[in-house]
Parts: sequence; C-alpha cells; structure tokens
Amino acid sequence: MLANKPYVIGLTGGIGCGKSEAAQYLKSLGAAHMDADEISRALTAEGGAALPEIRRVFGEAAFNADGSLDRVNLGKLVFGSEPARRALEGIIHPLVQREMLAGMDAAAQAGAAVVILDVPLLFETGMDALCDETWTLYLERDKQIARVVTRDGLTREEAEARIDSQMPTEARNARATHAVNTDQPIERTRAELEGLYRAALKKAN
Repeated sequence: MLANKPYVIGLTGGIGCGKSEAAQYLKSLGAAHMDADEISRALTAEGGAALPEIRRVFGEAAFNADGSLDRVNLGKLVFGSEPARRALEGIIHPLVQREMLAGMDAAAQAGAAVVILDVPLLFETGMDALCDETWTLYLERDKQIARVVTRDGLTREEAEARIDSQMPTEARNARATHAVNTDQPIERTRAELEGLYRAALKKAN
C-alpha cells in the first residue's frame, strides 16, 4: 500500500532571520523536518559524497592538511567570487535535493502529515517546486546585518557579502506563500507560525 503524500512546506529566509529557531519550533509541533544545511554538512564531512568533486574543482586550497574540508578558507573563496560560489552550489545542491527526496519518501512511509523542507536557497535552487506552499522569514536589513555580525563574528562587510549572495528579501517575500517578519517578540513569531502550521494541517487531512 502506498503511503499518503505529506503536505510539504518549504521554509526559507535570509541569513540571520531566525529560520533555524522557527524550524525547531515547527518540529516541536509535530512536523517532520529536513534541514538542507545539516545535509550539506554531512555531504562535506569526512568521507562525504561531495568532497571528491570539491577537491577537483577548488584544489587543495579548500582542504586542511589532514584532508578535511577547510570551511573557513572555502567560504572566503566562494563568497568573494560569484563563479566560485555557483560552482560550489552546482556540486552541493543536486546532492542535497537527492537526500531531501529520499527523506520525503521516508516521512511518507512513517505517516507524517506535514514535512518542513528547511532550505536557505529554496527559490534559487528551484526546490520550491517540491513544496505545496512556501514560508519565508525576514528582517529589516540593518538588523539582519547586526544579527549576523554578532552571531558569526564577521565584519559588517563579510555579513553583507553573505546576505547579498542570497535572493533579495523583497523578491523572496513576493514568491513565498507567507512572509513572517521576525522583528517582534519570539512569542508572537511562534504564535504566527503555529497558526500557519495548524492551517497547513487542515490542508493535509
């Protein structure tokens, strides 16, 4: 017997806008959760499927002496060059999507009603095509920069480069089914997310 297809929500948002916290809250409400960043880290950990192609494209400069990925140096390479960033995305994103599809199948078999696809570059990678609806979290730019600087220990220029490597907030909001402004008390953000989740559950049934 085929499992019922879960209702799939694509969750995205700019760096520093609270997506990880939102995903964990939705998971606590009962949603199955797949994290593109977590999958990407596994793909680039020791023995990860992405490492041979990263070495071929970026060379030994992207690796530490022990053969592990030098994430700091690779980050400097890709955030300083759009062609380099696109080359890395071309390696990582198809592998992430493959793992996401397998995870969706597993969630269906487990009887999940709602699946959250937690993907920072949801629209850029075309993974919104896998979703029944999409939600994005956003924040006014100066506050977003301040959060990223504080959280990641970056300079303002480095934070801006990471923000600018993503789709502009206005474009992301326009494409999303729902846009949630996280510049409010966390209780209000959670209440808004819970309302959207409850509505999605009704659509799933």
